[in-house]
Amino acid sequence: MKPQSLFDKVWARHVVVDETPETPAILFVDLHLVHEVTSPQAFAILEARGLKVRRPELTLATLDHATPTLPAGSDGRPPYATAEAEEQVAALVRNCENHGVRLFGFGNPSRGIVHVI
Repeated sequence: MKPQSLFDKVWARHVVVDETPETPAILFVDLHLVHEVTSPQAFAILEARGLKVRRPELTLATLDHATPTLPAGSDGRPPYATAEAEEQVAALVRNCENHGVRLFGFGNPSRGIVHVI
């Protein structure tokens, strides 16, 4: 057996259907990370089709791109830069609650940059 790189080992463990000259491989994704900017569209499609997240236990959400970097104001509310940013965060919170997806929200020590988690 020839030596394999870490990438090759991980890839091989997730192949469902092998690649052919005509088609790409199909992989099983065992962890799906979502954030507040692009996930509303995906959740809207699921809801329009009457579907739920198939494996919510394999999906993690984090507040990342549209979140304020300044501390909350005296009223306890985060100081969002725009109303759109505030709605994106609110939509992710709602969607995670509705679909049983674990959310790393404000105050959660696991919250971080989605591309790093």
